[in-house]
Amino acid sequence: MADIIDGKMISNQIKEECRETVEKEKLERALAVVLVGDDPASAVYVGNKKKACDFCGVKSVSHELPASTTEEELLELVDKLNRDDSINGILVQLPLPSHIDEDKVIRAISPDKDVDGFHPENVGRLSIGQPGYVSCTPAGIIQLLKRSGVEIAGKSCVVIGRSNIVGKPMALLMLRENATVTICHSKTRDLPAVCKQADILIVAIGRPKMIDASYVKEGAVVIDVGIHRQENGKLCGDVDFDSVEPVASKITPVPGGVGPMTIAMLMHNVVYGNGADADMPWIAI
Repeated sequence: MADIIDGKMISNQIKEECRETVEKEKLERALAVVLVGDDPASAVYVGNKKKACDFCGVKSVSHELPASTTEEELLELVDKLNRDDSINGILVQLPLPSHIDEDKVIRAISPDKDVDGFHPENVGRLSIGQPGYVSCTPAGIIQLLKRSGVEIAGKSCVVIGRSNIVGKPMALLMLRENATVTICHSKTRDLPAVCKQADILIVAIGRPKMIDASYVKEGAVVIDVGIHRQENGKLCGDVDFDSVEPVASKITPVPGGVGPMTIAMLMHNVVYGNGADADMPWIAI
């Protein structure tokens, strides 16, 4: 029976560390959060980010714009925030309305304020081993593994999914931690056989309960990035928890696993910076 990796507990540890650093170093940190439109899920996420800012002693500057906001207006706001020295982190909540080019907006954010870690420059920094902001969910998974006592170096890691937000940066981070990494996707042949080679299996495929015990090696560590609402109203992940839990050595639940780590690592990015500024008390993840 697997040990359950408690994402809530670990995320609270990280936020507490952020709060202590802000208080001890007397840091002044401010996160600008931009929400365009009235998507209910996005509004909940933004609300949770504001609460995390309050807890960590970070100033939250909210810009809630109507869905009719033009791309030009949004880009003007981003430019203004880039030039505002009192703001050290900018987050534009995704998804954006269909008439706005998300890629253009992401590229408009200064790489040195890109606390989401989505800007191509920060992705490039990660790929060549330079300090920079790292996408929050993959960074959070690294913390889940390390703080749960999982040895990464030398282990075989399989990442299912190749998205720019999770799969690709996750593979790069595991490589940085000296794992041997395989990325799987929709064209991978004999996916169960490939996954069964993994000591650490990270699932970000976007299909509810797709991964069952037939994909998992005995004693593997299983990280479930997916989150879906079932017909009965309950949440589930990409992993069939009931099937996999007896086989794995450690596993993340849904909810309460990877999810809470995303906001915790956002706070980490805001408080500690991108690692490129020697004056910032940055802590390597």
